[in-house]
Amino acid sequence: MVDVADSRYSDLERPPLSQGALNRALVRPGSLWTGITVVDGTGSTNADLAQEARGGAEQGAVLVAEAQHAGRGRLGRVWNAPPRSGLTFSVLLRPAAPLVRQGWLPLLFGVAAAAAVRRLAEVDVRLKWPNDLLVGERKLAGILAERVDDAVVIGMGLNVSLQPGELPVETATSLAIEKAACTDRDPLLRAVLRELETHYREWSEAGGDADAAGLRAAYQASCATIGSAVRIELPGERVLEGRAVGVDQNGHLQVEAEGKPQTLSAGDVVHVRPAP
Repeated sequence: MVDVADSRYSDLERPPLSQGALNRALVRPGSLWTGITVVDGTGSTNADLAQEARGGAEQGAVLVAEAQHAGRGRLGRVWNAPPRSGLTFSVLLRPAAPLVRQGWLPLLFGVAAAAAVRRLAEVDVRLKWPNDLLVGERKLAGILAERVDDAVVIGMGLNVSLQPGELPVETATSLAIEKAACTDRDPLLRAVLRELETHYREWSEAGGDADAAGLRAAYQASCATIGSAVRIELPGERVLEGRAVGVDQNGHLQVEAEGKPQTLSAGDVVHVRPAP
């Protein structure tokens, strides 16, 4: 006998995703997506999909978890949420573009996800460099990319139905809290994956050239960090204050600080926040 409290159908306001319906909608001849797997729970979709990548899984595999117990953000930060309260998924890509241009992939994912959520949820989502999704100054979603041999695994955690008392940190938000027009995870996931496929194809066809693909312009138009006064925490307890003015051809943040231009990669930065 199944304990109703533990049933995946026990919270009718948070229905489960249908693996079959998602595959029927998104996996088709010529599509980027080759298979969508939905699991009740796992430690980390990124870690699981990375293991599949090492075993030779093909590009376009998608792994979705209804609950994630060891989710990670940048710098190993923990990100947990109640089951079925958000979208937690990872995708496997095997880009042919030059390695030096593949640093754009997490930013590309951010542009695609923000565009999809803005369109479907009718919420003004912006990007915080490099790829957090924000509503105002509050975090709606995080994105983490990891290289696995010649593959790249990119994971996303999007807060959908979380209520204020369920937020992992006080500076977070959710689509429900923001009174979004859509809080149904199925169409949201479909929209994000379709938008991601479009942007990835355009970037791939341009050989990973972010300018030729229109990706750098799209990113800069969607990024709330650019044009803002910022306080940047660097390794070694160093702090840099200035104004973010753009991103370069590699997706690095360009900052005017200390009377001269500075260029910073995500690996150089601990935290970017608005200057007081």
